[in-house]
Parts: sequence; C-alpha cells; structure tokens
Amino acid sequence: MYIAIWQYSYVAIDAQTDHLSLVFAALADPTRRAILARLASGEADVSELMKPFELRQPTISKHLSVLERAGLVVRKRDAQRRPRTLAAVPLRDVADWIEPFRHFWEQKFASLDGYLNEMQKKETARGRKKRQRDSTSE
Repeated sequence: MYIAIWQYSYVAIDAQTDHLSLVFAALADPTRRAILARLASGEADVSELMKPFELRQPTISKHLSVLERAGLVVRKRDAQRRPRTLAAVPLRDVADWIEPFRHFWEQKFASLDGYLNEMQKKETARGRKKRQRDSTSE
C-alpha cells in the first residue's frame, strides 16, 4: 500500500513519468515489441525490419517513429542507409519503476508459499492420524 501511495504522490511532479508513459505506450504494441526484439540482436534498417511482418514500409516507419519518440530506438546514418539501433536506457528506467512492485509480489508469493507449506503439513499430519486410527480399529 505504501508503494502505491508513494507512486501516486509523485505522479504529478515527477518529470520522468511522462517519459515512462511514452515508453509504456510504445511497448504496448506487439509489433513494436517484436521490432525491439529484432534490434536487440543488432542494428537494422526499415527494409530489414519489414521482412517478418506483413506490413508496408510506411507502417513500419510509423512504428519506428513511436519507438524513437520513446527513446527506445536511435536512428543512425550510414551513407544512404538509415539503420536503427536499440537504446536500452528507457528499458532500464521501466525496470527501475517496476522494481518496487516486483518486491511487493515476491513478498506476497513468499507468504502464499509459507501458507501452502503449512496447509500441506496439516494435511500430511491429518493423513497419518487417519491411517493410525484405521490400523488400530482393524
């Protein structure tokens, strides 16, 4: 709960939030995520990025514009070629923003794991008692 209150209280004044919104919006589309996955293996130009998709060049260019605006992709210039490369810094910013939530869920899962182990011990103990009763009544 504290994390949510802290995050909420800084939404209006944290300048990074707008940048995070751009990154999350860019990551929301599966085509853009696939483009980022491809760029993770090395630079590529628009024609190379088009190959796995059934999309035309203007559509891929629009996706690249969204990724560039979010800072996830950088356009270079190599003679006539305009290769794009992955810029990982915004992804680190997203990971940093998500980190408190990961800790929150890890604590919840650890608590659930403890509860399930306790329930399993009770079931095992109940089963032993029942077997002992059954063997003494015969």
